[in-house]
Amino acid sequence: MDANDGFRELDRQECLNLLATVPVGRIVYTRQALPAVLPVTFCLDRDGAVLVRTSASSGLVSAITGAVVAFEADAVDATAHSGWSVVVLGSADVVTDPAEHERLLRTGPRSWAPAPREVFLRITPELVTGRELVGGRTLYGLHLPS
Repeated sequence: MDANDGFRELDRQECLNLLATVPVGRIVYTRQALPAVLPVTFCLDRDGAVLVRTSASSGLVSAITGAVVAFEADAVDATAHSGWSVVVLGSADVVTDPAEHERLLRTGPRSWAPAPREVFLRITPELVTGRELVGGRTLYGLHLPS
């Protein structure tokens, strides 16, 4: 990121705080050797891990279990020319511990498309990055036209 491009880099805690404010993000993974992006509902766990609830028979489960994936979420205000974007890189796994699964049934994300048998996917954050643009301002002293 160019120091003068108008974006402000966010630290890890700012990124996690922003992620906690939105219900939908995107998982970026590899499907048949090609990049794939899937919007999902999610929430953050106590340790900052991204949690996704999905059908146990979903192709997503087999595609990302044990793989390193990217997760991205953002918020944009087109009128104010502002917004932020956060990316989490980490390994994805199915939660298999029965006690953990029970806890997530109570506290984890809710599915917008419930299935008869659901699992929780956990993306352990190894790298968390983000950036913010406020009011369309740049460090060059120029303002974007309204």
